This record gives sequence, C-alpha cells and structure tokens, in this order.
Amino acid sequence: MEKEVLLRVKDLKKHFNMGKKEILKAVDGISLDIYKGETFGLVGESGCGKSTAGRTMIGLYDRTDGEVIFNGKDVHTMSEKERFQFHKQMQMIFQDPYASLNPRSTVKEIISEPMEVHGLYPDRKERLERIYQLLEDVGLNRDHANRYPHEFSGGQRQRIGIARALALDPDFIIADEPISALDVSVQAQVVNLLKRLQKEKGLTYLFIAHDLSMVKQISNRIGVMYLGHIVELTASNQLYKKPLHPYTQALLSAIPIPDPDIEDKRERIILEGELPSPLDPPSGCVFRTRCQHAMEVCAKEKPVWQEIDTDHFVACHLYNDQVGNNEKKDILVNIR
Repeated sequence: MEKEVLLRVKDLKKHFNMGKKEILKAVDGISLDIYKGETFGLVGESGCGKSTAGRTMIGLYDRTDGEVIFNGKDVHTMSEKERFQFHKQMQMIFQDPYASLNPRSTVKEIISEPMEVHGLYPDRKERLERIYQLLEDVGLNRDHANRYPHEFSGGQRQRIGIARALALDPDFIIADEPISALDVSVQAQVVNLLKRLQKEKGLTYLFIAHDLSMVKQISNRIGVMYLGHIVELTASNQLYKKPLHPYTQALLSAIPIPDPDIEDKRERIILEGELPSPLDPPSGCVFRTRCQHAMEVCAKEKPVWQEIDTDHFVACHLYNDQVGNNEKKDILVNIR
C-alpha cells in the first residue's frame, strides 16, 4: 500500500541578508517527504538550520526558494483565507516552554486563544470543557486552568504548550526541540506523551532535535542535517544499524552505551575543528573541512543525493561510483 504524502518539501532554501553583500544560507536546498501518521526526525548540531527549516515549512519565515506542499497546496503561495485554514491543520511546539507562553495569561486563556481566533467552541461552557479535556489529555488536570505559567515546572509548561498546539485539532505538528530545555528525567515522559497522543489522534510529527538517542525512540524515519543540507535520510532502525555518511557516524559514536565494558572499548569519532559559518560555507561538500575521509573531489564538487539502499539516501562522494580512489575503496570496506 502506497503511503500518503502529507508534507512535501522540494529544494527549500532560506537565506538571510546580513549586510550589503553577506548572505547567511541557513537552509540551502533540502528536499523530503513526510507521510501521514509518521514521525519524521530532523537532527543535527546547533546552527545546522533545522529549526529554520521547520519555521519555514509552517510559514513563520518566508522561503527564499523552493516549495512546501501541504495537502497538495504550496504553503507560501496560499491566499489569506487558505493560510488561515492551513494554520488549523499545522501547529508548532516550541523549544522553550516558558518563553513561548504569555506570563500574563492563565493556562485557560493561553489554550483558548487559538480557539477564539478561529471561532471554535463559541459557547463558553463548551469551550471550557474542551480546555479541561486538553489538559487531561496532556497529563494535567482542570485545577491547573486558572494558574499562570510561572507556577509550573518546565515539563508541565511544555505540556501546556502541547495542549495549546492540540487546541485546533491539527493533522500535523512541528515539534522544535520540545525536550532540549527539560531535565533528562522529564524528557522521556514528554516523548511518551507525544507518542500516545499520536496514536490516539492520528497525528503526524516533524520532530526536530540534536539528541540522536532520543530521536530514535519516537521517529519512523530520520534526516541528518549539516550546515543547511540534509546529508542522509533513511528509516530510524537502518540509520542506527548502518550509518553511511561520516557525519552521521560521528554523531552516533557520541551516544553513550549503558554497558561500561562496551563503552570503554569502542572507538569514538572526534570531529576536528568548528562548524563552518553559513555565511561562508566550504566549496563542494560542506562537511569536507571536518571529514576524516575527505578527498580531492570533495572540495571541487557538491556530492550527488542518491539512493544507496532501499529508501536509504545519502549525499557523499564515497558512494559515487564515478569517483575512483584507492583510499575510498578502503573506507567503504570498513563502513560496509
């Protein structure tokens, strides 16, 4: 059975003008499909452009180029009326649960605001029951409705943010690092909550994060992002079992293993140097300045995005059959 594409991103670019001549290429040509009912994880280091990509997909940022097709319509060419309806279908959970909640509003007012904007539940009693139900759905109770954000813990505030995102009964939610500002003990609770809500309400997620170990717990497929580009994309289990791109391998090697004997013996891949500036990205492959397998061709040509295995895509010269190199062959033997 063919999967239904809910969101299609085609060669999306988001550049920021930083001066007369300087252009910051935060997102520089990414393409992906997100299927209805799945969780797509988008991971990478801070500054790689993943949050900018999410905000551009939902229309908080205007695109520089490319397309964002949601339910067959381009988000960035919608009429005002279409955009109004679109925001009922796609919502966002933000990284900082305190900064994204109005400190002067009660929880009841925060959750009811999107309902008022869209004219839902005009009956006051019905709206209040809907708010109580949303609070219970996210693990809070109706007594919390009259409290203010500062009266809650970080995990509870994020639950309020999730309840607000659910207020319009959306189909698609972009979760922008929803657990990175929370204590480790709370992160798993929020991830389990998101998984439960997805199952109950048939939601589709774009889950943005930098922690690969946590992304594995919730994502069906994962895209690995580096300096404005997606360098690898495949099913979650496949990515952890057989990472192809050197950057993905380095990220996975940083995840601690709870067995001290294995952890002590395994080899950690250390990336040399700092993340290059998106104001002046490297020529050819953007990862070459930190890659231990970099070849001469990496500086000259941008790697081709290609399918190496079934639904396993990568952009790396190591897998380009037209690039002949003895060193490359030795590397591939070790990887495969």
